[in-house]
Amino acid sequence: MSKEQSRYRWFVVVVFFFFMLLHQTDKLMIGSLQVQISDTFNINNKQWGLINSGALIVATILYPIWGYLYDRFSRTKLLSLASFIWGATTWMNAIVRSFGGFLVTRASTGIDDSSYPGLYTLIADYFGPHQRGKIFGILQLAQPLGYLVGMILALIVAPAIGGWRSVFYLTGTLGLVIAVLIFFGVKEMPRGRAEPEFDDVTEMQTFKFSWAEAREIFKKKTMWFIFLQGFAGVFPWNVITFFFFAYLEKERGYDANSILFTMAPVILILASGYFIGGAVGDYAFKFTNKGRIIVSSVGVLMGALFMYLAINTPIEARTQFFVLMCLTAVFMPLSSSNVTATVYDVTVPEVRSTAQAVEYFIENGGAAFAPIITGVIADIYDLKTAIVLICTVAWVLCFFFYLGAIFTIDNDAHHLRDQMAERAKSM
Repeated sequence: MSKEQSRYRWFVVVVFFFFMLLHQTDKLMIGSLQVQISDTFNINNKQWGLINSGALIVATILYPIWGYLYDRFSRTKLLSLASFIWGATTWMNAIVRSFGGFLVTRASTGIDDSSYPGLYTLIADYFGPHQRGKIFGILQLAQPLGYLVGMILALIVAPAIGGWRSVFYLTGTLGLVIAVLIFFGVKEMPRGRAEPEFDDVTEMQTFKFSWAEAREIFKKKTMWFIFLQGFAGVFPWNVITFFFFAYLEKERGYDANSILFTMAPVILILASGYFIGGAVGDYAFKFTNKGRIIVSSVGVLMGALFMYLAINTPIEARTQFFVLMCLTAVFMPLSSSNVTATVYDVTVPEVRSTAQAVEYFIENGGAAFAPIITGVIADIYDLKTAIVLICTVAWVLCFFFYLGAIFTIDNDAHHLRDQMAERAKSM
C-alpha cells in the first residue's frame, strides 16, 4: 500500500468518526433533555419511554433493509443518504408542537439509526483483520463522546440559545453538511480488499451478494451466540442513555452542574474503553481466535459488578459513587468493537453488512422495548430499581453467551480463512 493510499484511508476514518460523533450527539442528547422535553409536553416516564422506543422500533425494522442495500449497492452513496435523512428528520422533530407530532417525528429519526453496518463493512475493506478492533474502537469513541457533547448542548447550550428545539436545528444542519462531505469525499472500496489472502492480488474479483451466502450466516454457531448477547447487551445501554440523567437529578439530588462534573469524566473514561477494548482484543486475537471473546466476557461481567455497586451506593456518598461509576465505565465498552470484529472474523465480505444488520435487528428487537419496560418499572418502584435490575441481569446473561462463543469461534474462523484462501487461488 502506498503512502497516499494509507493517508487516504485515515481520511476516511476521520470523516466517518465525525459522522458518528455528530450523529450520536443528535441521537443521544435526548436523554439529557428528558426533563425539558417532558415539561414541554407534560408527559410521564411511560410516555417518555414510548418516545424513545418508537425510534428504536423503526431502526430495528429497517436494519435488514439497510444491510441488504449495503451489500448490493454503493455504501458511500447510501451513507450519504443516511446522513441527509438524519438532518431532515431532526429538523422535523424540532418543528412539531404537539406530543403526537413529536412522537411520530422522533420515531422517524430511527430511519438513519440503522445505517451503521455499511460504514463498518467499508472500513473493514480498508483495514485488515488484525487492525479492525482498534479502528472500530476509534470509531466507537464517537458514541460516548457524542453523549458528552449532547449533554453539554442540553445542559449548557440549549438554555443559552432558546431551548431544546434550537439544538435540534443545529445538529440537523450538521447532518446535511456531513451528507455532502461523504457523497463527494469518500470512495468505495472493493469488498474483501483488506483480507490478508488478497495482499498479492492486483485485480480484485467483485464479490456480489448472494442469498446462499446470506443463509450461511445462520449456520455459523458463533453468530448465534453473538445474536443472543446482542439481544441482552443493548438493554443496559438504552436504559442508561434514556434514564440515567433523570435518575441523577430526581433520585440522587444532582443539579445540572453536579451531573456535568460527575458524568463528563465518566464518559471520557468510557470513551477510552472502546479503543482499549479494541486494542486488547486485536492483541489477544494474534494468539488465539478466542481473544476477542475473552476480552468481551471480562468486560460485561466486571461492568455488571461495578454498576450494581454504584447504584447501591448511599446517596450521600458521592465520591464513592463517582469512583464506582468510573470503574463501570472502564469495562462497559470492552466488548463493543470486539463483537463487530468477530462478525467479520467469521463471515464472507459480500454479506457482512447483512450479517451485522441481522445482529442489530435482533439486538434492537428486544432493546426497542427497554425504555418502555424501564419506564413501567420506574413508575411502579423507582428508577434505581429499574436501572440496577435491567443492567445486571442483561450483562450476566451476556457473560454466559460469550462463554458459548468461546467453544465455536475457532471452527468458524478457520472456515472463513479457508474460503478466502480458495478465492485468492482462483484469481
